[in-house]
Amino acid sequence: MASRAGTVALPQDLVDITALLDAYYDITPDLSDPGQRVAFGTSGHRGSSLKASFNERHIVAITQAIVEYRAGQGITGPLFLAKDTHALSEPAQNSALEVLAANGVEVLVDARHGYTPTPALSHAILTYNRKAGAGAPQADGIVVTPSHNPPADGGFKYNPPHGGPADSDATGWIANRANELLENDLRGVKRIPVADALAADSTGKFDFLSSYVDDLPSVLNLDAIRDAGVRIGADPMGGASVDYWGEIAERHHLNLTVVNPTVDPQWAFMTLDWDEKIRMDCSSPSAMASLIQRMSDGGTATGGGSAFDIATGNDADADRHGIVTPDGGLMNPNHYLAVAIDYLYRNRSGWNPNSVVGKTLVSSSIIDRVAESLGRKLVEVPVGFKWFVPGLLSGEGAFGGEESAGASFNKKDGSVWTTDKDGILLALLASEITAVTGKSPSQLYKGLTDQFGAPVYARIDAAATREQKSALGKLSPSDVTATELAGEAITAKLTEAPGNGAPIGGLKVVTENAWFAARPSGTEDVYKIYAESFKGEEHLKQVQAEAKALVDSVIA
Repeated sequence: MASRAGTVALPQDLVDITALLDAYYDITPDLSDPGQRVAFGTSGHRGSSLKASFNERHIVAITQAIVEYRAGQGITGPLFLAKDTHALSEPAQNSALEVLAANGVEVLVDARHGYTPTPALSHAILTYNRKAGAGAPQADGIVVTPSHNPPADGGFKYNPPHGGPADSDATGWIANRANELLENDLRGVKRIPVADALAADSTGKFDFLSSYVDDLPSVLNLDAIRDAGVRIGADPMGGASVDYWGEIAERHHLNLTVVNPTVDPQWAFMTLDWDEKIRMDCSSPSAMASLIQRMSDGGTATGGGSAFDIATGNDADADRHGIVTPDGGLMNPNHYLAVAIDYLYRNRSGWNPNSVVGKTLVSSSIIDRVAESLGRKLVEVPVGFKWFVPGLLSGEGAFGGEESAGASFNKKDGSVWTTDKDGILLALLASEITAVTGKSPSQLYKGLTDQFGAPVYARIDAAATREQKSALGKLSPSDVTATELAGEAITAKLTEAPGNGAPIGGLKVVTENAWFAARPSGTEDVYKIYAESFKGEEHLKQVQAEAKALVDSVIA
């Protein structure tokens, strides 16, 4: 833990916004450097103008590629275009609009000239396409956001008509075409000035906020929250949900306080994350330190108790959630996922009685035990929310969640709400759970551990060369000859997700009471080891040590 983690950022921690924006327009990427080419990860293309990995040339090339991709796929409906509060998001949105308008694409931008959470974009796409009906032109969207990444970063993500993250076939085609355009000095990119693009007949407006906020009663029991008088503290963390929380409180008459409505592209109000960087990670105790402190200090000011019954945080595009309770502080995302699953499958009578529980393979195994107790099939998929899209659309997988505090679930009638992560939804669910059960999510998690055992979970990073990372991504179960892990017989060696057979890009090894998964990082020279044990901290450390030795031996 770095010495200043959890403390408020100092002037030397803040990005120079002028330099950041100048670099966006002025720097030409060196395409001989892989780090300066277009590359889509699980959540789009990300980078920083200061590192020549996210600038104007990247964005116009990617947008032209998206125009060509959607034309090739027969997507002829409007494209919803949204942005978050990162400094690079507005110029990137403008660059994209210049290309979209020049190509005659119908574009819908925010009617309030504000910021749009990723789940609101997904909700807009799905709502439009449902109303349009089968056979009608379908909508898609672009959201400009690097999610919880630091203030110097930018991100650009494409969501096709299913409303969720594009799959690797789509992103691979878009990235290849974008790099081809960059190599040809942008020949083939159509573009007009932003003023002309804004005035174009093809550019329209859409009220993302009203569409999303007014539909919340279809997916949550807001009456229970209101009737119980649950005191909610919502921290947008300087992100795109800033205007949404106030409107949620007003339109649905909730006892909700927007803890910090400040929007600052430097995020000078943030407490530093574990590595002394500004990062809007609402699952991090260091990044959430001020809200955690506010929860306890508020009670002192009012003569006892806590400031709120539930306090929540969201990252910059509000696709992640952080849940703070009076008795438990900031909940581990895995713990909250287990509680949410247990509650929802017991309290959503309109859901398909055969709908499965979806989780990523690096999420806690307590979810497996909860799903079994509910009589529900568990579907374990690789990392990436895109894997949950088909189930959410059909209702056959009414809930999908990942260990990194991202999840979504279906409406009360079983129909789709969003097919992208929704941090606002999961944050409000914590208040519904409190209102209906009379207990906090952390109290309910204690009940689950009394029933199923208390797992200990952690992630560590280990150094790896590019060649070693490549080898890890190509492993087969037969490459692992070990028969035991931390004193227990190995029951499974996985390089494909058991839920859908898709490659996991790494390795997962399972025993009766523990598991580990190793995956190469897409951005750093490390691989990540996720591990969990139901036998305590010491056993977890043994699992981690043996996992590292095992992985190192097979990728050497």
